[in-house]
Amino acid sequence: MSLRLGLAWASRGTCVALLAQRGTPASVVGLKGARLASSSTCPDHHYDLVISGGGLVGFAMACSLGHSQRLSDRKILLLEGAPNKPWQLPELFSNRVCALNARTRTFFRKLGVWEHIEHLRAQPVRRMQVWESCSEAMITFDGQEQDDGTIAHIVENDVTLHSIKRQIPEHVEVEYEAKVESYQIPKDTASKVVLTLADGRTISTDLLIGADGAKSLVRRSMGVQYLGWEYDQMGIVATLQLSEAVDNTVAWQRFLPTGPVALLPLSDDHSSLVWSTTREQATQLLGLPDEDFTEALNRAIWDDSEADSGVKSIHEAWLRVLETVVPGESAEIRQLPPSIAQVLPGTRGGFPLGLGHAVHYVSPRVALIGDAAHRVHPLAGQGVNLGFGDVAALTRCLENSVLLGAQLGDEQALYQYEKERQKYNVATMASIDGLYRLYNSASPPLVLLRSLGLSAVNAMSPLKVRRIVLSIHKYILQH
Repeated sequence: MSLRLGLAWASRGTCVALLAQRGTPASVVGLKGARLASSSTCPDHHYDLVISGGGLVGFAMACSLGHSQRLSDRKILLLEGAPNKPWQLPELFSNRVCALNARTRTFFRKLGVWEHIEHLRAQPVRRMQVWESCSEAMITFDGQEQDDGTIAHIVENDVTLHSIKRQIPEHVEVEYEAKVESYQIPKDTASKVVLTLADGRTISTDLLIGADGAKSLVRRSMGVQYLGWEYDQMGIVATLQLSEAVDNTVAWQRFLPTGPVALLPLSDDHSSLVWSTTREQATQLLGLPDEDFTEALNRAIWDDSEADSGVKSIHEAWLRVLETVVPGESAEIRQLPPSIAQVLPGTRGGFPLGLGHAVHYVSPRVALIGDAAHRVHPLAGQGVNLGFGDVAALTRCLENSVLLGAQLGDEQALYQYEKERQKYNVATMASIDGLYRLYNSASPPLVLLRSLGLSAVNAMSPLKVRRIVLSIHKYILQH
C-alpha cells in the first residue's frame, strides 16, 4: 500500500513529519522517535511532487505525471519563472525549432499532445543528406523503417510548448513568475525537500524534479559533480525564405571546417537555419546586413573551394572499390540543396555551445531531467529529445514505485531511472561530441579518413550489411 506523509503540529509549534497510510486520517505515530523537519516551523504548503522549472521539458513532465493513472491522486506543482503570456499561432515562423524524433512523437501521442502539434504546424523530414565540404563524401538517411516514412518532424518550440500546456490536466497546479531562492536537500528520505520562494513562502515535497536548465540551482543544491566544457563555437539560428517552393521534406547538413550548417524544412518555401561556427565568425555573421548574411550562407552551402584535390582523387577510387564490394549500393544519389533567397528580417539569433553532464541524476527525494542533467551540441538535433526521454523514463519509475508500495523519492527506485537514462544519454553525448571533434579539422589525412569512412557507412546501411552477411553465408554453404 502506498504511503503519504501527513503533517501534524507537535508541542511548541514544531512541525513533525508523521507517516500515515493513504486513504486514512493522519494520526500521531511514533512521536517519540519522529525526526524533526529542518525548519523550526511547518512549511506553508506541501506537495507530493514539485517540478522546478518549466520550458519544454518541465511542462512535459507536469503533463506526463498528470496523465498517469497511478499518480492521479498526488498533489503536483510546477514552478515556472516566466509569466503566463497569451499565445496564438503567428503568421511568421519562429527561429527556435526542434526536430522531434519517432520516440518523442509516440510519447506525445500517448499524452494527446501530438494532435495539437499537427493541427498547428509540423513539417515532416523524410530524408536527410549530410555531406563534407572538404571532399565529396556524403551519407543519406530516410524514414523507411518508420510506419509514416518520416525521420523526424521540425516543430517550432512555441508550438510544442503550447500543445503540451493544453494537455496538462486541471488537477496539476502551475505557478508562473515563481522564483526559488533556495532548496534544502535532505541527506536521506527521512526528511522532505523544502523550497524557499522569493516571496518568503516555503514548500515541502516528497520529490523535487529539477528541470531548471543547464545552470540548474537544483543540481548545485544537490552537490553533485558536473562535468562540462564550452566549445569555441556559437550557434546561429534564423528563418530562411527559399528561392522557390519545393517539396521541402529533406534536412540538409554540411560539415564545414568551422562547424556544421543545417537547413531544416518548415514549409515548401521556408527553412530553419542552425549554423554552428567559431565565436569570431559568429560575431561577424550576426553583424552583417541581411543581404550579406544570405550571401555568406549560400557560399557555406555551395562553395567547394575547401575541397582537397588529393583527397578527392583517393575518395573517387574508394567509391569504385565500394562499388565492386557492394554492387549497386555504393552509388551516391546526391540531391542538390535549396538556394536561399533571403533571411527573414529580425530572425537571426546566437547562443553559445557546450557540453555538460551531471555525474548523478538523483539523490534522496530529488531527480534531474533535461538540460539540468545533460547538455549537448545541437549538430544531431537530439537535445530536447533526450529531455523528453527523461520525462517518459522518470514517469515509469515513479509509477513502479507506487505499484510496489515505495514512497516517492525513494533513492533506490530513483537509481533505476538514473541507470536507464545515463546508459542512453552518455552514449548519445559521446557520439555527438566525437562527431564534433572529428569534423572540427581540415587536416588532409583526417579529412581523407572520415571521407572514406562516411562513404563506407553510406554504402553499408544495416539493411545492406544484412544482405552482405546473407550472401556470405549462402556462399559458404554452397562451397
